[in-house]
Amino acid sequence: MSEKNRQNDIYACPMQDGQHQRFIENNQVSIIGEIVSEFVFSHEVFGEGFYLVEVRVKRLSESSDCIPVMISERLIDVTQDYRGEFIRVTGQFRSYNRHEEKKNRLVLSVFAREVAFTGEETDKVKTNQIFLDGYICKSPVYRKTPLGREISDMLVAVNRPYGKSDYIPCICWGRNARFTSSFEVGGHVQIWGRIQSREYVKKMEGDLAEKRTAYEVSVSKLEWLG
Repeated sequence: MSEKNRQNDIYACPMQDGQHQRFIENNQVSIIGEIVSEFVFSHEVFGEGFYLVEVRVKRLSESSDCIPVMISERLIDVTQDYRGEFIRVTGQFRSYNRHEEKKNRLVLSVFAREVAFTGEETDKVKTNQIFLDGYICKSPVYRKTPLGREISDMLVAVNRPYGKSDYIPCICWGRNARFTSSFEVGGHVQIWGRIQSREYVKKMEGDLAEKRTAYEVSVSKLEWLG
């Protein structure tokens, strides 16, 4: 595929019915970034293969977030190496539980519904946006850092079709963090923000340690709907 044609190619999922559209609207993600990995096979559903690829999205600062994207082989040619290409992905932030080390680990990725090659990096549009409409499923944990910064951690359940839900970790700052300290489990919230990646060290057996990456929503705006 030529560079010119690649830039103009758009791959989209078929339109969903009204009920599915409602569930799509309560979990919306849009990211623009650079593909920095090859496609890695994840799983297959009714003969349709799904692959993971890493997309690096710049922040306003000099840092960036590497976000895993789950994408269907029917949306893009997964046999190609697109590293270095810039892509726009719209979809949903999804989770599933992976059983390891005798307990479940929450695994998160952006499920792509539509992708398009942008050709180049852009600074004129927001490159990392997410909206969630969901419910508090654990009491928020409010705390202050040693430097006095206010932080609150929340776990939000966002409904999906067929009785499924995605469990999304969210982090709030400052006034928003204080606001969440009164939230009750089961409460209805709407959240706007961005997806961020954060490295941490997981202690293993003995003196072993493993570097891992956590993914969460950094909240810029939230509303309590009761």
